[in-house]
Amino acid sequence: MKYVSTRGNAPELSFADAMLTGLARDGGLYVPAQIPTISADEIRALQGLSYEETAFRVMQPFVGESFDDDELRGCIERAYAGFGHNARAPMVQLAPNHFLLELFHGPTLAFKDFAMQMIGQLFQVELTKRQERVTIVGATSGDTGSAAIEAFKGLDAVDVFILYPHGRVSEVQRRQMTTPPESNVHALAMDGHFDDCQARLKDMFNHFEFRDGVKLAGVNSINWARVLVQVVYYFTAAASLGAPDRKISFTVPTGNFGDIFAGYIAKQMGLPIDRLIVATNQNDILHRCLSTGAYQKGEVAPSISPSMDIQVSSNFERALYFAYDRDGTAVAQLMDELGNGGFDVSQGALQALREHFDSGRVSEEETLEFIAEANATMGELLCPHSAIAAKIGEETRDPSTPMISLATAHPAKFPDAVEKASGIRPPLPNRMADLYERSERVTQVPNDLTALETLIQERIAT
Repeated sequence: MKYVSTRGNAPELSFADAMLTGLARDGGLYVPAQIPTISADEIRALQGLSYEETAFRVMQPFVGESFDDDELRGCIERAYAGFGHNARAPMVQLAPNHFLLELFHGPTLAFKDFAMQMIGQLFQVELTKRQERVTIVGATSGDTGSAAIEAFKGLDAVDVFILYPHGRVSEVQRRQMTTPPESNVHALAMDGHFDDCQARLKDMFNHFEFRDGVKLAGVNSINWARVLVQVVYYFTAAASLGAPDRKISFTVPTGNFGDIFAGYIAKQMGLPIDRLIVATNQNDILHRCLSTGAYQKGEVAPSISPSMDIQVSSNFERALYFAYDRDGTAVAQLMDELGNGGFDVSQGALQALREHFDSGRVSEEETLEFIAEANATMGELLCPHSAIAAKIGEETRDPSTPMISLATAHPAKFPDAVEKASGIRPPLPNRMADLYERSERVTQVPNDLTALETLIQERIAT
């Protein structure tokens, strides 16, 4: 199995090399040269299997020779051993033919745990084989960072630096990043918003002297392995509702497009997905683009759903690559135009996107109203991101097709918003009950590439 860059001007890599590389050297994102398919009988055989066994069957064709079967199974078992629910990704019913996929039972209470716990195990196995050590730098709007720190803390082969926008994440998200005591993890509160953090991360990857000098690796959703691991729960959820013998639709709250792009990959593999619905908050660049064809950056407006406060959705580049029929030159041109504020998607590519994706937007007021409504009429207390998905899912679903809305975070990660909406302050699970009492360790940093690179070099040298 080989992986190619969305911009068409970087070496083909194996799964393991693509995973450790993160961002391609031409600035693009790695995608499979070919997408493996799973037959209807193979999908049918997933019904009733454990999450771990389904993960193995879905991921193995993408891994190639990078990990043998025993290594891959071992990584999967270790990755999900610490989840708080035996089903790993259980579903509950919200309304007739509308279901909620709970993705918040991992150690940091967010869907990012599925990918990050797995990628931590894969990194450790591969780096041990190579006898190498790497520096992981990530940017987060809240959940990726805490999940990465939880997954990599204390591991021998990595140093981890997480950039998050100072003052723009919830207190629970911040404390999950700043309270781990392990010396190999570093929380960096950067001046600016998430797009600034993501831009400096990409700058580091494109500064090859620094990148090679610190052996830079990335675990943001630019990393293909992150996307692949998220493909699994589309299969487990759909199979539990009767796939492949009935179609299923999904509504996904998304800012960076990685989670819903995993659904697209599942569909290309053969999962009978009817619609993939992009659910956005007031930072609605994806909804605007799918509605009009214009992808134009605006100002990021802080919201009660901060993980979606994004104007540059990095994984949308992967969707564009397939919409433009794998034309790396065309994608590179679009990304150049994005540097000047935005671009227009061609009519043919826009039609290709609309064959798979619908979209919707939910305001702050509507989000709060739906949290209260869902608690009163569905018996579910939802985080703001999950509420956005469930609201759009309920409004757009076809009564004859099951709709699965993704619940991407536990309500206790956003207690202020949930309490404002419902009057209920959701408690943290018992295993995290002392989070507010733990000591924090954080460094505030400027939005400056040189200062960031200097700090990272100093920290890994000590």
